[in-house]
Amino acid sequence: MSSIPKHYYTPDEYLERECLADYKSEIFAGEIFAMAGASRTHNLIFGNASASLTTQLRNRPCEVYANDMRMQVDGARQYSYPDVVVVYGQPQFRDGREDTLSNPVVIVEVLSPSTEANDRGEKFMRYRQTPSLTDYVLLSQYVRHVEHFVEQPDGSWRMTEANGEDAILLSSIGCVLLLADAYNKVTLEPPVRLVLDGPR
Repeated sequence: MSSIPKHYYTPDEYLERECLADYKSEIFAGEIFAMAGASRTHNLIFGNASASLTTQLRNRPCEVYANDMRMQVDGARQYSYPDVVVVYGQPQFRDGREDTLSNPVVIVEVLSPSTEANDRGEKFMRYRQTPSLTDYVLLSQYVRHVEHFVEQPDGSWRMTEANGEDAILLSSIGCVLLLADAYNKVTLEPPVRLVLDGPR
């Protein structure tokens, strides 16, 4: 039996499908991946982070987008939907379409069991190909904990962590993200894990 060849989509084919779809999808290297729905906790955390940054940036030349702004990653054939994106100065969009951003300064992702490894690994590696990006922030869904990656002058990235009532400084946009704000009204619960009994 011969296997059915996999179809790899071009960016234009993907964008055309995305305009007609009832749900959001991401694409990498020609493969399309449907996005799962976010939990209440996930939505509260990225909504809180977005609100905090929007308030601080209201009188500055920045824009904050939450959840629905598609992003193009230079050189990686990737289109994705970060939880929160901040642009400093004039936003740049693919082909003049105001739905696909290409010049984020800050990206915030809320970790979940299904995305955590990718958010820390391959996705972050691809995000780093975006010349405008200076800050990458990962917020835990289960404890008050944030990992903050900042690009250094030599092109490397330095990671710091904050917990509990701490805060992180986003110096590229002159903002402070308080964990108390990011986790406002959030009841943190550990992830449910399936435990199988051994032989009796």
